[in-house]
Amino acid sequence: MITINSPHNPTIKELINLRKNRVKKKNDNFIIDGRREIEIALKAGWNIESLFFCSELADDSRESMDLSAALIEKITKVSSPVFHKICYKESPDGFLAVVKKKIMDLSHIRLGAKPLIVVLERIEKPGNLGAVLRTAYAAGVTAIILNDNQVDIYNPNVIRASEGQLFTQTIATASAIETMEWLKAHKIKSFAAATTADCKKYTETDLIGPSAVIFGSESEGLGQEWLRAADEKIKIPMRSGIDSLNVSVSAAIILFEVLRQRES
Repeated sequence: MITINSPHNPTIKELINLRKNRVKKKNDNFIIDGRREIEIALKAGWNIESLFFCSELADDSRESMDLSAALIEKITKVSSPVFHKICYKESPDGFLAVVKKKIMDLSHIRLGAKPLIVVLERIEKPGNLGAVLRTAYAAGVTAIILNDNQVDIYNPNVIRASEGQLFTQTIATASAIETMEWLKAHKIKSFAAATTADCKKYTETDLIGPSAVIFGSESEGLGQEWLRAADEKIKIPMRSGIDSLNVSVSAAIILFEVLRQRES
């Protein structure tokens, strides 16, 4: 197998270009940087378009990957300087994949008997979205719905903060109105996480049935549309002087309360 040593190689130039946000938004593909994340995506059924490998950066234990014959044919070897040009990580492990994006809408959500849905409105920070996805995986969330999403779902910081769990989760994007109608159609009760005076404490709320918990943006919280439409408003009690928590922290606290109630 020939090793690419030049960053001016056409394939490498395309990869470098794919790292640019304006290009990535228009492209059907995105980059996964790191063996662990690639393996999670593979197991979750994501379509790997091509694989890039640098033996200089991968230790012996990492060099073997359980790949099908079709995927082995998609491997391209590159030198260390070239790999550093195409990867995101400061300390890469020598594995990088180009992966096809998935269509993400409400029709792809499959519900069981007692679904738990997370709705995120206007999330702005990739790290927060990734952290919520990681928590959602740990708490057994059915699906995550993004309303008026401000974050590139395939941002490397989302992948990193989620520890690859982006690829295991069912994610849909929809407007708030579409989400409200979808929840009602599936008889899923909505709980808006807020800080207004009329909120119930989250620990005093029945979250055992089919539920959707809605969280707002880091800077503004939930919009009035959701505050008016939600079946109930819930809050996390806090000491005076603090009026909100990071959205990923709030999600973790409430989602594990759902888990506690359902397993009691």
